[in-house]
Amino acid sequence: DVKKVHLDFAFKFNDGHFGARKVWRNYLPRLKYHNPAVSMTVNRSHDNSGPALLTVFYAPPGDSNSGSSPPSTLTSMTQSTHTFDQTPVERTKTINMKHKHESEILSELINSTKATLVVATAEEEAEIEELKDQEKRSEADRLRNAAYTEQKRREKALLEQARGAVGAVGAT
Repeated sequence: DVKKVHLDFAFKFNDGHFGARKVWRNYLPRLKYHNPAVSMTVNRSHDNSGPALLTVFYAPPGDSNSGSSPPSTLTSMTQSTHTFDQTPVERTKTINMKHKHESEILSELINSTKATLVVATAEEEAEIEELKDQEKRSEADRLRNAAYTEQKRREKALLEQARGAVGAVGAT
């Protein structure tokens, strides 16, 4: 039973942090959507030479309330709220994400957690197809509008050029 997922990588994607950044941007929101009880944290540093790690924390097998109780919240004297997850952790699994493609990182995460893939329903597949069709129509509209704008720009330039030529003839 997964208790927490933690990502640790650099702000810049140089020196092998690109896959970690892609996992953070593309996959972490989807993982959080399908696993709302699992705490997911991200720590980004300015040190590109440092590690890019994904750590999975597993709850003890007898822990019945893992993921169901919210972490305890402590308030300091400065009124800033800090959240500390004080549930015991049985073991951890660390995945080195440095110089790895995001699909490789995701497959390692799926294998280590024994996760099951969520398959899209027929309704969701139809919605995806509809969005693809809409994107194709949007692209055609963008091209048509770009051609129209370019034509108007050329017509305006020709009018400006003609007005300049008429003004030059009238001045002589």
